[in-house]
Amino acid sequence: MRLVQVLIPEGGRTDILAVLDDEGIDYAVWEETGRGDFEALVSFPVPESGVEPVLDNLYAAGIKEESYTIVMSTETVISERIGALKNRYQGYRISRDELVAHAEDLAPESSTFFIFLVVSTLIATTGLLLNSAATIIGAMVIAPLMGPAISASVGAVLADSDMTSRGVTLQVTGLLATVMTAATLGLLLKETFLLPPIDIRTIPQVLERTSPNFLSLFLALGSGVAGAVSVIRGSGSPLVGVAIAVALIPPAATAGLGLTWGHPGVFLTAGVLVLVNLFAINLAALVLLWIAGYRPEKGEHASQALRAVRIRITTIIIGLVLLSIVLGAVTWASFEVGTVETSANTEVKAMFDDGQFGELEFEEVTVDYKLDDVLFGEPADVTVVVAHGPSAQFPPDVAQRIDDRLTKMTGEDIVVDVEFVRGQSST
Repeated sequence: MRLVQVLIPEGGRTDILAVLDDEGIDYAVWEETGRGDFEALVSFPVPESGVEPVLDNLYAAGIKEESYTIVMSTETVISERIGALKNRYQGYRISRDELVAHAEDLAPESSTFFIFLVVSTLIATTGLLLNSAATIIGAMVIAPLMGPAISASVGAVLADSDMTSRGVTLQVTGLLATVMTAATLGLLLKETFLLPPIDIRTIPQVLERTSPNFLSLFLALGSGVAGAVSVIRGSGSPLVGVAIAVALIPPAATAGLGLTWGHPGVFLTAGVLVLVNLFAINLAALVLLWIAGYRPEKGEHASQALRAVRIRITTIIIGLVLLSIVLGAVTWASFEVGTVETSANTEVKAMFDDGQFGELEFEEVTVDYKLDDVLFGEPADVTVVVAHGPSAQFPPDVAQRIDDRLTKMTGEDIVVDVEFVRGQSST
């Protein structure tokens, strides 16, 4: 429920109260004793889904330009008469004016936005280098990227070009700032004793952001849906902002680290993940807000909003289709890598268990096969460690037989190396 209070301008009491009477809304009126521009204050409860139609009727009566309207959320309203209002105004979304207010609150002033963004990026980058998922998630709590994503979509559906422009600008500049902040921090740490020499491509948390696939797209779409629904229902939660930030800041920070360490593959794959997530979040928010029925206040702006929404959706979908080519390639490459790794461990062990190599004992298999190896047609390197006794016979074709079997099972080009180690036993 909402409590709406309207300051009635001089000479407007009759029109305003007539609107409320027509809507069947109970109200209370107080004589205004403040400035002479207003003659009374009217206060009335209404379900959140009824705020917009009631205010539209009041605006049509001419109060918006000459009055103040306050909409407050109520904890509890106790009255048997409320049921009739709820039946009349059925729905679950907040009003257009509340939506705009929420969107503006979510997108803070630029100075505040960039301060929080830089701090969260510094923490997230540290978490990436330390391979700490908890640190990364903690950094997302203060990341302010949900606001610009939502406000850009709100501005589009309401034909508010200023809000749209600001939302898009904050998203783009914010992600660029994230990349540069991470690159700068990485450079400072790399050149000092605070960080030992490492290959960032071996850090699991970094690897997660350099292997984008179609599951990443679903994650971003889900984050966008959650963000839009939380705003539409007026039930925003910091956790929703965390979900959106997780989809954007860690991969952007990974791209920055890729720049610092001179790994163009890391920069490009993480950058693709950032763009995919950015497009998907904006697409989900835009579509849901339009489906929820939000339209510009003035009817003549409806066609302008529809045109803007169509252009944005078309542009986003084209971008996602182009990026999906990369996602498809990475998804296929990931599948091939997984297939080779699984087959190598399973098939090689089975060959030794079957006694195909006599007294030789299987120790372990190591597979060196990366996404770029698949994409560029490089063979998979499989190293098999075999233990033997002092009098064991070494079949001359161990590597070739393993190679033939793995090639047959996977259909991939494979190079097998067999390392023989002397077995030890205690007496």
